[in-house]
Amino acid sequence: MALIVQKYGGTSVGSPERIKNVAKRVAKFQAQGHQVVVVVSAMSGETNRLIALTKEVAASPDPRELDVVVSTGEQVTIGLLSMALQDIGLRAKSYTGAQVRILTDSAHTKARILNIDEAPIRRDLQEGKVVVVAGFQGVDEKGSITTLGRGGSDTTGVALAAALKADECQIYTDVDGVYTTDPRIVPEARKLDTITFEEMLEMASLGSKVLQIRSVEFAGKYKVKLRVLSSFQEEGEGTLITVEEDTNMEQPVISGIAFNRDEAKITVLGVPDKPGIAYQILGPVADANIDVDMIIQNVGHDGTTDFSFTVSRGDLDKTVRILDGVKAHIGARAIESDKAAAKVSVVGVGMRSHPGVASRMFRTLAEEGINIQMISTSEIKISVVIDEKYLELAVRVLHKAFGLETA
Repeated sequence: MALIVQKYGGTSVGSPERIKNVAKRVAKFQAQGHQVVVVVSAMSGETNRLIALTKEVAASPDPRELDVVVSTGEQVTIGLLSMALQDIGLRAKSYTGAQVRILTDSAHTKARILNIDEAPIRRDLQEGKVVVVAGFQGVDEKGSITTLGRGGSDTTGVALAAALKADECQIYTDVDGVYTTDPRIVPEARKLDTITFEEMLEMASLGSKVLQIRSVEFAGKYKVKLRVLSSFQEEGEGTLITVEEDTNMEQPVISGIAFNRDEAKITVLGVPDKPGIAYQILGPVADANIDVDMIIQNVGHDGTTDFSFTVSRGDLDKTVRILDGVKAHIGARAIESDKAAAKVSVVGVGMRSHPGVASRMFRTLAEEGINIQMISTSEIKISVVIDEKYLELAVRVLHKAFGLETA
């Protein structure tokens, strides 16, 4: 008998019929003797609807009250799923994040989990109940409802699995696992049987939408065995995300090609080439809570240099306004921006022991006439910024160049 935490996303519980199908799936696991905790998201589209409602009432909703409103989506789902489970003869009990006592900090709309009181859940499991928990939400020390940010239900599932020392955390989505790249762009993309936490973390941070990045970080930190499965298929092992030591060390050099269209490039031209200039440029950007991704400072000439970096497209206009405000102070000649940028990355722990990955990547792109604007590397990934119009071509040729269409 195993203790399994299952998380179902919005599309998996998007209608009463789908909720009934989830109940049937959970029943099969309990019939096999497993203890099951189910974490659910709001029904697909519900969180967006709730946010839209708040915007109709207030142009800039108070974060605390916004959390009160948007957390109700998951509350509806846990009640419906518990009813569906009871309707087919199972004992089921629902919990909101506050009822479980998922304690978070007070950073409304993007709270972080501090502690979980798993004792009530253990008691229910020992009594033979299926426990259904609202994802995406918790409560702070003052008793205020908090939410964990977009995709936070994944984090709830992994955090509960860690607290309960579950045998496995299963993430059910609308795809049947993690692929070498997006099959919509490369039909030959393969589903991976296993992938390491490190690789999955890179894939998630670089644009893969299968798992929320914080949930992968959590799983890696607490060594939670994580599996991605489809809620629309009865069979299949999905993709197991595990530590490197558990995998075949002779695996392919590259595990996948990740990409992100949500990139914008900013170049600050002709700034003084002196210590502290990078901070003077990026400090005000960081103070505005804007995430900066790739950074390049060019070789200086005649006492000046050009400084380039990328941000998400939604932050571009705000970033340019900030830089316009400090342009004179930092002595910049001009500020240029480009919304038509995209990032493509090759990811794989095999890079550590196989040289030549960068040269193959650059040669492949050059042969297609794709110009590289920026380069960033880590121990297990190489990322480049290119013109967005070449993105899909770049993904296809790199996927083929590294032999990812074959096992």
